[in-house]
Amino acid sequence: MQFPQRQRPQNNEDSILPLINIVFLLLIFFMVAGHLSVADPFRIDPPVSDSDGKTQIGDTVILLAADGRLVFDGGSIEKNELEQIVVEQMKSKSEIQVQLKADAQVEAIDVVEIMEILRTAGVKKLQLLTLVKKE
Repeated sequence: MQFPQRQRPQNNEDSILPLINIVFLLLIFFMVAGHLSVADPFRIDPPVSDSDGKTQIGDTVILLAADGRLVFDGGSIEKNELEQIVVEQMKSKSEIQVQLKADAQVEAIDVVEIMEILRTAGVKKLQLLTLVKKE
C-alpha cells in the first residue's frame, strides 16, 4: 500500500532567515567592535607635539577654544567660575585628573592662566591633550 505524499506548503519565511541571521551578526559585530565618543561642542584643533600619544582617561575634560570659550565637562563656563567648579568637584573626590584640550591658536598665556587656576584649586594631575607629530 502506497500512501500519497503530501506536498509541504511553501513557507516564504524560510528564504529570509539567512538574511536575518546575517543582519543580527553584523549588529553584534558593530556593537562589540564599535566605539562611541562624545563630540566636542565646537571645533578644536589641538597643537602638534612630539609626545608618544598615550593618555590616561581623565575625570574631567576642559576645552579651550581659539576665541576663548571654555567648556567644563560638556557645559560652557566662564574663566572666573572654573576654580569654584573644580573645588566643588574635588569635594567628592580627593584627587582628580584633568585633561586640558586647547586649540592650537590659543595664546600660551591663556593656557598657563587656566593651568594656574587649576593648580590653585588643588589639581595635581593635569594632561595637555595634543596631536602626535607625523613623521
